[in-house]
Amino acid sequence: MVFASPIFLFLFLPLTLAAYFVVPRGWRNGVLLVASLVFYAWGEAPYLLLVLGSVAFNYVLGGAIGRAPSPTRRRGWLAVAITGNLTLLAIFKYANFAVANVNALAPVLAITPLAVAAIPLPLGISFFTFHAISYVVDVYKRNAEAERNVPRFALYILLFPQLIAGPIIRWRDIAAQLRSRPQRLADFSVGVRRFVLGLGKKVLIANTLGQVADRIFALPASDLTTPLAWLGLACYTLQIYFDFSGYSDMAIGLMRMFGFRILENFNYPYISRSVREFWRRWHISLSNWFRDYLYIPLGGNRRGERRAYGNLVLVFVLCGLWHGASWPFVLWGAWHGLFLVIERAWLDRALARVGLLAHAYALLAVMGGWVLFRCETLTQAGTWYAALAGFAQGDPLRHPLAEFLDPLVALTLLVGVIFATPVARAIGRWRDRVSAGSGFIGRGTLAADISWTVVVYVAASAMLAAGTYNPFIYFRF
Repeated sequence: MVFASPIFLFLFLPLTLAAYFVVPRGWRNGVLLVASLVFYAWGEAPYLLLVLGSVAFNYVLGGAIGRAPSPTRRRGWLAVAITGNLTLLAIFKYANFAVANVNALAPVLAITPLAVAAIPLPLGISFFTFHAISYVVDVYKRNAEAERNVPRFALYILLFPQLIAGPIIRWRDIAAQLRSRPQRLADFSVGVRRFVLGLGKKVLIANTLGQVADRIFALPASDLTTPLAWLGLACYTLQIYFDFSGYSDMAIGLMRMFGFRILENFNYPYISRSVREFWRRWHISLSNWFRDYLYIPLGGNRRGERRAYGNLVLVFVLCGLWHGASWPFVLWGAWHGLFLVIERAWLDRALARVGLLAHAYALLAVMGGWVLFRCETLTQAGTWYAALAGFAQGDPLRHPLAEFLDPLVALTLLVGVIFATPVARAIGRWRDRVSAGSGFIGRGTLAADISWTVVVYVAASAMLAAGTYNPFIYFRF
């Protein structure tokens, strides 16, 4: 059950909101916990016991770490907790990848291929595992107190707005809100608008461009031309941004409706002037997680430049593996790690002097990485790099650009480019200043907000009701 689906919009969410605001305040966490269990069980009922087992495991280990009388005992319990969480992730996310690679090497190593049934990937396992690890580490570092209330801790892991695809929320940032939070009409209103904004980004922009990207990436190498390769990559570049940032907007909006305030997850990453800046703006909660729980514990940049370079590459290779168990994802992570090393070594100083060229460099570097992220095999990625460089095999007359670039796609591309920059936000601030100067900021701004919210919601709902193309890129991470 994804947010951008009729069953969520017209049944699950209205019923959850009604139950949440009807019951007494002391029962509201219970409503959210039951709703979250239903939300997960709707599509992953066989794995509900798995996620509940993760909750129980980390609740017990967090308590043991918090009560441990000595640093040595705390470190021991922490090691058990991290090992348990990573083992769970490795079994369900990486076992198939490991078996496939062993079997590929079997003829070379003269061993019998492994006959192991494929293991399905439980929804949200990467996210709820990282939530759990951040909890036990923060308790170990005394940055947070271990939670004694089981339902409250379960809600932290299972809270449905962030259960499937984040943002990654740290215990220390939300623990107080789980205990008590104000319920204001203004917060609910802001949450609704933020949710609808994300819904529009996902359904109206990401889905429209995603259809084109899928059709072009599905072309055989013999049909791919250079213009089509660039069009497909441009569509995918905007699709993945509006798909995931839209989902994050919906998650943040839902949390706000229920009184929670969480940190932003995207900040216009495509306006970055370097790959380093891109990672300060893209999937911010994940970037910060890897920085605080992996890069810094590895030594960060405190042990010399060479060690820092190695740490950067290692962290981003693991970041690629976190996104998916395949070699294209591993190389995508290494791609970003190497760019960060180059920037840290010398390129940052050059980028500071070249103005707009720095933006072009960063965008091309990121788009080049998206080829690896989108292609299913390294062979396909090689074909795409060749086509982008002008060495395409396809005949332009067989698949002309106009076959994919119709007026709707062109308009969506234009809107996507505009909304991938702070232009809309700047227009909104200008509107607020004008309204304030004319004395109509209250009614005028409210009317405008209601108008665009209704228009976007109706348009997105109509597309969903029509049963159109509606994937979610991060759904299986």
